[in-house]
Amino acid sequence: MLIIPAIDIKEGRCVRLKQGRMSEETVFSDVPEEMAVKWHECGAQRLHLVDLDGAVQGKPVNKEVIKRIVNSVPIPIELGGGVREMSVLEAYFSLGLQYLILGTVAHKDPEFVSNACRAFPGQIILGIDAKNNRVAVEGWTEDVKQTPLELAKQFEKDGLAAIIYTDINRDGMRTGCNVDATKSLAKSIEAPVIASGGISEISDVLDILPLAEFGVTGMITGRALYDGSLDLAEAIKACKVEKNDVRS
Repeated sequence: MLIIPAIDIKEGRCVRLKQGRMSEETVFSDVPEEMAVKWHECGAQRLHLVDLDGAVQGKPVNKEVIKRIVNSVPIPIELGGGVREMSVLEAYFSLGLQYLILGTVAHKDPEFVSNACRAFPGQIILGIDAKNNRVAVEGWTEDVKQTPLELAKQFEKDGLAAIIYTDINRDGMRTGCNVDATKSLAKSIEAPVIASGGISEISDVLDILPLAEFGVTGMITGRALYDGSLDLAEAIKACKVEKNDVRS
């Protein structure tokens, strides 16, 4: 299972938010590409980027920073935030990004997601952000009546690379992942699921590892890596040990 460090970009800086609130940010670096290099050197095999400004404004905002990050490390990078047009997909993939995450547009324009999956097979990830089992869109500023499972089912046959499931109530709060909700979603769909939100220490990592049998293939963590409550190298090692145990 992959441990995927998150780099959230706001106004060109690496930040973390609490429960997605743009007003509650902590700045961890003015040079986000340096964080990318650090996580790669610690053993990360993939990075998770979010253009927070783009998520709110509905268009790319931090493209130059993203370009620098892509050029700084040789590992696959996934990006979400403000990706709502085919021309944006094409432009971002031309930078060297491996995956693009579609979130708000999945609710607003489902046909676009299906078209994107056909145009870029195996490279489109569906980002499902939820609060109290309801999907949240527009940078988590708007709640809708749709459940995460209902949204996931819409695109199950489109060939998604994965679904990232984030419990907003836990994101940045260091309260542990919503393991039950993640497990329930993974068991109910065919696409691989990546867990996100609240992963803050090694025990949280260990709680998620058993979900591999249900189709959970990775977990995203951010604040815990930056404040030191979770050591990336240790987390990666724990995943390797778990994998070896399963094989034996």
